[in-house]
Amino acid sequence: MHAEGMLPARLDTAGDHPARVRDRDTAPEFPPLLMAGGRPARVAVIHYWLVTMRGGERVLEQILSLFPDADIFTHVAIPENLSETIRRHRIIETSVARLPGARKHYNKYLAMMPRALEELDLSGYDLVISSESGPAKGVLTPAGAVHVCYCHSPMRYIWDQYPLYSGTLGKLQRLYFSHLAHRLRIWDVTTAARVDRFVANSSFVAERIRRYYGRPADVVHPPVDLSAYSPAPSPAADRPFLFVSELVNYKRADLAIAAFARLGLPLVVAGTGADAAALMKDAPANVTFRGRVSAEELTSLYQNARALVFPPLEDFGIVPLEAMACGVPVIAYGRGGALDSVKDGTTGVFFHEQTVEAVADAVKRFMAREATFDRNAIAAHADGFAPEVFRARFYEIVREAMAASPTAGQPASAPHLVHEDIAGPRRVAAAR
Repeated sequence: MHAEGMLPARLDTAGDHPARVRDRDTAPEFPPLLMAGGRPARVAVIHYWLVTMRGGERVLEQILSLFPDADIFTHVAIPENLSETIRRHRIIETSVARLPGARKHYNKYLAMMPRALEELDLSGYDLVISSESGPAKGVLTPAGAVHVCYCHSPMRYIWDQYPLYSGTLGKLQRLYFSHLAHRLRIWDVTTAARVDRFVANSSFVAERIRRYYGRPADVVHPPVDLSAYSPAPSPAADRPFLFVSELVNYKRADLAIAAFARLGLPLVVAGTGADAAALMKDAPANVTFRGRVSAEELTSLYQNARALVFPPLEDFGIVPLEAMACGVPVIAYGRGGALDSVKDGTTGVFFHEQTVEAVADAVKRFMAREATFDRNAIAAHADGFAPEVFRARFYEIVREAMAASPTAGQPASAPHLVHEDIAGPRRVAAAR
């Protein structure tokens, strides 16, 4: 359990009612959403857990930039692992955080999370935004409040990936999890009715929301900071193909390596993981492993790649956009999030089966029309996924949801699409 005084000033546990309005050092980027009578809306953001900075937390940063006075509710938070953008907000933990070892073993308390969410006191808030990948959307909102859920994905370990996850468990664990997953599915579907508007991070996830919850969802792609990426002025003449990923089973590095063993073309593999040793053992001489690379090395690898090979099935996928921001075409599996980010024939080439033959055939088709790909046009396409685009689109959806509520008013003015990225100025074409 927490000892008083051990938590940072802005980190509280559920039970203390949140402070409502606080001064900020910076003015909001977009006009505040106003309630009837002209007062600013009070905003709560629910995020499943805050233990590291990954894709979900980068989305959270952008949401918080739209609502600089928002309070954050989460099951568990480790402040020292979080960005200053998140830490400067008041963070209220659920009762899960009080359980023994919760900060390290929070996933062991999955069964406790639904009730912990429902215990949260959200009275006084006008707008609730849930960021859902683990349990988050099941909060009980006050009458008249608007609830918008940004869904990274319905919980995959109880839905489409349940057999895969269950198969990794021992006999007793599997028996326990089968009962837990059944109860969680019922709760997950039931709590979808508590959401006024769903927003998905890709068309692939929007379809999953429709299938499991029976609800439509707007699609707003996650923000991708591409400020470090741009096409090389003079890329290397003898460029290899590139694979970038953690080396774990579902990323399908094995397909890329086997395809290039058959083709005899140079392939560079950047990344490490549980499958690295096995992949290196069987790899041919034309496949080079670079292991973990720095940010600067990764940019150089992208800039000097002939094309990126992307064989996994992903909900969205950031790596193809980083490559495209460097003007590099993508040879991708034509399912999942890649259908939203890659334009077949313009920014890359699709293959439609996860087989060695399909990958090899796609590489051949790419080489046959390689000269038709415009690297500057590919980089310009990637700009459509920049953080400022996410902010404008998500803000407008929230504004529409608030406007549809009989208790909410309208913001002072509509947002402008182009803003300076909070991570730095947006790249412009002239800089390429």
